[in-house]
Amino acid sequence: MCGRYASIKAPVDLADEFQAVDATESSGSTPSPDYNVAPTKQVYAVVQRHPRDADGNPDPGVTERTVRRMRWGLVPSWAKDPSVGARMINARSETAAGKPAFRKALAARRCLLPADGFYEWQRGGKAKQPYYTHYRDGSSLAMAGVWEFWRPKDDPEGQYPDGLVTAAVLTTDAVGPMADVHDRMPLILPPEAWAAWLDPDAGADGAVAQLLVPPSQELVDRLEIRPVSDRVNSVKNNGPELLDRLAPEDVKEPLQLDLLR
Repeated sequence: MCGRYASIKAPVDLADEFQAVDATESSGSTPSPDYNVAPTKQVYAVVQRHPRDADGNPDPGVTERTVRRMRWGLVPSWAKDPSVGARMINARSETAAGKPAFRKALAARRCLLPADGFYEWQRGGKAKQPYYTHYRDGSSLAMAGVWEFWRPKDDPEGQYPDGLVTAAVLTTDAVGPMADVHDRMPLILPPEAWAAWLDPDAGADGAVAQLLVPPSQELVDRLEIRPVSDRVNSVKNNGPELLDRLAPEDVKEPLQLDLLR
């Protein structure tokens, strides 16, 4: 699963990395670097859509890739209450196409959720030791995601004048050494898969369906896993020290992993 991650880069840098346009300025103030992203927070997402004219008509011959802000925790368009999003932060890649909450989004509203790295807690031990996984070269992880737009049928108090745009992270079976930490992991897509995943004209079958599989060994070899402090357990803690490697003597549940180096 994916329950916490780090989002440190500025949107302008993400736009450069993902060959997109920064469209976050129109959505309010830019969040500070977040070392402990938790559900219901505002997060960055990369989407590719057909631009619309003044009348709201899409141009079928043009697409634009942008970096936008969304709330983590998908709220289906048919939901009566947005609080359901707190329980829909993840979608299993194996079953999302058949789930009412995710199937329409998977077919038409896919995104990438950039992360500097993600946290996972080791299962099975006496103590849950958190581990942080990231690319060794500092590149952003492109977590496959889906997004939705929600607007209440009645909003007498004007809480949602512009509706809500929300997203969920797709997960897959953990592979290689990562499976020693947890049985699930975010579905991470390599750069060569971004265009196919973001294609607004592709459905949930074909090229998209072929991407709903665990990452390749080549991608896994680019990752580093390191034990970190359990300060990350609390959303109140948020700073670069959360990413520091824990001293060997302080690790509650040590792993013998090739990636721990």
